[in-house]
Amino acid sequence: MRNKKQPLAFYDFPIVILCGGKSSRMGEDKTYLPFGEDNSLIEFQYKRLREVFNNVFISSKTSNFDFLEPQTPWVLLDNNPNIYSPLVALKSVLEQVTTSQLFILTVDTPFVSVKTIQTMIESAFKYDIVMACTTEKNHHLCGVFSKSLLPKIDTMLSNDIHKIGYLIQQSHTHKIQFDNEEEFLNMNTKSDYLKAKNILKNH
Repeated sequence: MRNKKQPLAFYDFPIVILCGGKSSRMGEDKTYLPFGEDNSLIEFQYKRLREVFNNVFISSKTSNFDFLEPQTPWVLLDNNPNIYSPLVALKSVLEQVTTSQLFILTVDTPFVSVKTIQTMIESAFKYDIVMACTTEKNHHLCGVFSKSLLPKIDTMLSNDIHKIGYLIQQSHTHKIQFDNEEEFLNMNTKSDYLKAKNILKNH
């Protein structure tokens, strides 16, 4: 266990939205799918989080976001643009964000609430990873990750191990149980996308 540290201020804690996956089951890049009143899912995610957090970053293989000013510091370009691996993406953002810890959220989970994020951040200083879980599954890319993980990630990648789950198992991890499965809806398919749009419309 790391030495106990003072937690970062909640509103200044960096949030990184992961984009740039293959979206193979969706059939098109889900990052740019229209959502709610916004032109894209990433715009929806970025705007709602920026209402609360001071440091919201987008991790992507491109900087093509028309709702942001050109050359914005809030886009973290993937250091390995030709490799589609969540572990490689995690390594890239941990190397680029200057704070010792950061919150990771995927672009296709638009209902994870600020209260849920705050709950995980409040435990952040005690662990290398704090992640969300529900009755149905562990949500590997929804939680706090520490820079102290970088040597372990390098070792995994050198051994061609790319599974976030393995990193979680091998690290000092705290899982926080949440009851609302709908909050963690992950849009992998067209059916998931339509379900998410209906949820948004009804709420």
